[in-house]
Amino acid sequence: MTKKRRAHIISHTHWDREWYLPYEKHHVRLIALVDALLDKLDQGGEFKSFYLDGQTIILEDYFQVRPENKERLEKHIRDGRILIGPWYILQDAFLTSGEANVRNMQIGHQDAKRYGEPAKIGYFPDTFGLVGQTPQLMQQSGIGNAFFGRGVKPTGFNNTVADGGYESSFSELIWEGPDGSKVLGILFANWYSNGNEVPVEEEAARAYWDRKLADAEKYASTGELLYMNGCDHQPIQLDLPEAIAMAEKLYPDTEFIHSNLPDYLKALEQASEGKTLSTVQGELRSQRTDGWGTLVNTASARVYLKQMNQEGQAVLEKVAEPLASMAHLLGKKYPHHLFTYAWKTLMQNHPHDSICGCSVDEVHREMVTRFAKSKDVAETIIDDSKTVIADAVDTSGFAAYGEDPLPVLAFNTTGWTRSGVITVELDAARLYLREGFTLEETARRMKETDLSGRVLVDEQGNVVDCTVEDLGLLFGYDLPDDRFRQPYMCRKVRITFRAADVPALGLRAYAWVRSAKSSASAASTLLTGNRTLENASLKVEISEDGSFVLTDKISGRVYRDLGVYENTGDIGNEYMYRQPEGESPLTTKGLPADITVLDDKPYRASVKIAHQWLIPASADELLDQEQRELVYYPNRKAQRSKTLVPMEIVTVLSLEADGKGLQIETKLNNQAKDHRVRMLFPTDLQASQHRVDSMFEIAERDNKPAPEWENPSNTQHQQAFVEVGDGKEGLVVANLGLNEYEVLRDGRNTIAVTLLRAVGELGDWGLFPTPEAQCLGEHTFQMEVIPYSGGERGALGAYTEAYQFQIPWTVCQTDVHEGKVAPNYSPLHWESAELAFSSMKMNEETGDLLLRWYNMCPQGTELSLKLEIPSDHIYKTTILEEPGKPLTVNAIGGLSLPVGSCEIVTLGINGAAK
Repeated sequence: MTKKRRAHIISHTHWDREWYLPYEKHHVRLIALVDALLDKLDQGGEFKSFYLDGQTIILEDYFQVRPENKERLEKHIRDGRILIGPWYILQDAFLTSGEANVRNMQIGHQDAKRYGEPAKIGYFPDTFGLVGQTPQLMQQSGIGNAFFGRGVKPTGFNNTVADGGYESSFSELIWEGPDGSKVLGILFANWYSNGNEVPVEEEAARAYWDRKLADAEKYASTGELLYMNGCDHQPIQLDLPEAIAMAEKLYPDTEFIHSNLPDYLKALEQASEGKTLSTVQGELRSQRTDGWGTLVNTASARVYLKQMNQEGQAVLEKVAEPLASMAHLLGKKYPHHLFTYAWKTLMQNHPHDSICGCSVDEVHREMVTRFAKSKDVAETIIDDSKTVIADAVDTSGFAAYGEDPLPVLAFNTTGWTRSGVITVELDAARLYLREGFTLEETARRMKETDLSGRVLVDEQGNVVDCTVEDLGLLFGYDLPDDRFRQPYMCRKVRITFRAADVPALGLRAYAWVRSAKSSASAASTLLTGNRTLENASLKVEISEDGSFVLTDKISGRVYRDLGVYENTGDIGNEYMYRQPEGESPLTTKGLPADITVLDDKPYRASVKIAHQWLIPASADELLDQEQRELVYYPNRKAQRSKTLVPMEIVTVLSLEADGKGLQIETKLNNQAKDHRVRMLFPTDLQASQHRVDSMFEIAERDNKPAPEWENPSNTQHQQAFVEVGDGKEGLVVANLGLNEYEVLRDGRNTIAVTLLRAVGELGDWGLFPTPEAQCLGEHTFQMEVIPYSGGERGALGAYTEAYQFQIPWTVCQTDVHEGKVAPNYSPLHWESAELAFSSMKMNEETGDLLLRWYNMCPQGTELSLKLEIPSDHIYKTTILEEPGKPLTVNAIGGLSLPVGSCEIVTLGINGAAK
């Protein structure tokens, strides 16, 4: 008889490396699972294939314990029975950077190709929402599909979607990114375990399939039905062939096959010809739901992890890779092996249950170690690279500006020209212990080093204002490549100054010289009294309660009541915030603060604001009872304790001489539990939407949620910044690793940035206490408030400032020598107000220099690029960085390239490392 439908049953397991158990306890179970899989596949028979959860790290994890099974596993991969990749790990999309996601795809492909071919499956089974640029990233990876479980609400076969929003009639849909890229979206409308544990016994099988067939047909657009046979850490169903045979016997009108995802896609695409599917555009954040199950507050669970991740990503992708590329152009071998190791170690913290902070305490303790390991490798690469570059820089000219010059290099590894205050520690004198002096004599000579009569000059001999701190006698050592370690004693100083107009992806040299020139500048200050900071662009007036008024002197726009702290209870969990019913937020508005001047220099002024704030010690005793009874967090009735504890908050506001924004550092000592701390920035701008930095995109979001939204909170994800603007003026709030914000519906469009969220349980499917998620102790947070005027152009300039805020300066002491690199240098120059620079690195396979940008705007633009380095040809490629067709280069060694709306554009430079 003719079959009316086909059931594709996919064997898989969703493997969270760590979650409600520590990594190694899950690891042991993984070994048992793969052992069982290999034994089953070795037997032959009707068990045809298994999908290894889209992440190649499972292979690494398995071979750590079972290296002897490598050939067995590789054979089944090459035979197409085990499908692997395309990712290295299954990451969280909103909490990991664009470049981290690119490296994830690149490394996943590289690893998969060692065993076979990566499955071209855009696999996001349990990702907590998806960024809007996912379709473009998939298309650039040669993947035309995306399988996901969250973000879109299915409405059923006969439900017509009228608004084209984040609903889909079917489990199959078209997903379109902001650049126009489209992929076939497969929504796990009945979850990625909808074909789990298929019964073999006849009566149970009939009841099972009656339900499962109806469930899938409710949403499927064709007769090709998808059943995912597996779930979180699910052991393999070894008797699946027998279960399929029983299903075929019971339902002769249905074809049951042990399938795989590529075969399912082929069948679906054939059956979908002529079908009209819903089109969903942009970010998938479960916008058309009640807002209680979006898991968005994982963005603020264990904020310290997010801060470590931001630092780790920035150091790798925005400092180590550009500097290593510059060093490679000067002849140093690019350390691909170290970068792969550092990226893998960092990415092992990127799975959704890890970086989201929603696991048990043991998991997150291990993450701290991984962050440190990755950063240590990156910093070693940085140290080696900057030394090679420094040795090539011509610093001989400083001898003309004074005696005994001590040169120092300021590296700008951002994609734009940069100015800012930096600090460098210099050895004013050094004496190696190998030189034979006694320790007493060595110490005496260093102490007698004359530090007087010195000034800081730039490469043209201009005196630069600086502050010098004598750090005294210190021990140090060199680790030469060709000798044993070389210890020394030195006289060290710390110099702070403003580095001006350091070229993008380049450097500028300075030197501390002994000179007759005066180091004193004309008396200048950015302070009026101890409560007002002011430069040419901004004025900051601090109130008695520590809040401040910010005036954009360019436009005259005044922003009031900025910098107030808000505190509320939180009776939710690591996944979701839940404020106690009827609670009014506590704030520092009106709370007197101790205000003192911290720094008053021509290049920067800083004011310290200290609060002593009493807040409730915890939730009341009812919360513990409700947690033990597994009361769903929206239904909890717990309140806050009447007992109060002090929270010390020290805020430092800093304004640089030519600064475009006000920098904020907050230090607080948290001794309370079950609560949330935010900083508030009222904008008083008329706007129904706001913009926020996301992966390769400035996403636009509505201030007001959809009608279905019931959650009083509308917190959302950010990466580098969030912005509210009225089309002419606006306010950007940048952050370092503070991934949660909310634009309040308070009549003022207040930007609220979460600093800390303290909770005591994991949440989800049981009670898993997490006392360390209460985040007791000292914390430090950093932000920058950047006003702008001038409409879109002004906003783009503020975004640039916010992106540069993410990236630390790099400095290096060197000596006086000749070199082929100018003391004010960059290997390339590019222009486009609309483009954001993303990456500079070397490709391992081709040896080419790779550069990446993305268009921040929905309108097309043009990239102008000029190289100061040799090249055979320049080509455009994808995020997989495969060689492409050469582009036309103009007579001066540059090119002009059109860039489409929201396009991610990657260029390869062949021959740059000659």
